[in-house]
Amino acid sequence: MSKQRQVVLITGASSGIGKACAAHLHARGYRVYGASRRPVMGPFETLSMDVDDDDSVEAAVMHVLSREGQLDAVVNNAGFGFAGAVEDTSVVEAKQQFETNFFGVLRVCRAVLPSFRKQGRGRIVNVSSLGGVFGMPFSGLYSATKFALEGMSEALRLESRPFGVHVSLIEPGDFKSNFTAVRRTTVESRRNPAYREAFGRAMKAAERDEQNAPTPEPIARLVERILVTRSPRLRYSIGMPSQRIVVVLKRWLPAALFEWLLAKAFQLS
Repeated sequence: MSKQRQVVLITGASSGIGKACAAHLHARGYRVYGASRRPVMGPFETLSMDVDDDDSVEAAVMHVLSREGQLDAVVNNAGFGFAGAVEDTSVVEAKQQFETNFFGVLRVCRAVLPSFRKQGRGRIVNVSSLGGVFGMPFSGLYSATKFALEGMSEALRLESRPFGVHVSLIEPGDFKSNFTAVRRTTVESRRNPAYREAFGRAMKAAERDEQNAPTPEPIARLVERILVTRSPRLRYSIGMPSQRIVVVLKRWLPAALFEWLLAKAFQLS
């Protein structure tokens, strides 16, 4: 798909990966709308969208369509993480995690698909995570949302292909963003001593990796490559080789050995 006058909607564009993608595509000549709950100034068009709210999503998509007369691609990037043991995650907190990370993507996809089908083309790029490849200790519900996103994207790719719509997943490792700053800790994690030491070690290891991670410009370049590729793949992993290797290891290693390696990586043993 040529980038000539392509209109791209990017959620979670106020910072981090979303902002990097929006700025890069704008600089490359795309017509970019960066959506977030609290839009910030940028070189690209910004608009208010709360992916947790049906009306907000519908209004934002209709705004783009009314102004541009078309929408060629959407990058679903909005999301956040809850930290805490599965036992220490309440159902209310789990629902909040799914509301944004999974149902938010579903809302946006449902809002854009009618126009994609009508025009006979469209690209959906869903930002997953390496945490959607394996269950991350003390981020189990975050991983659950990304596992769900992976399954939905697989189905949507097959369903929408006859209408000229291409669906792809990006599975990033750690990149510098505000993800660490906005990560929430479950309430029970501050009360229950059962997991406290292991939780502390795992979070220190995760935060160290996040602080030493590269900036997200490579993801922005990957998004552009997906948009211009005639037949993009379903999955693209990206990040530090030491993290991306998990995709291969999970596929080929015995389960017990893979679990042992994860426990070492998260300092659980």
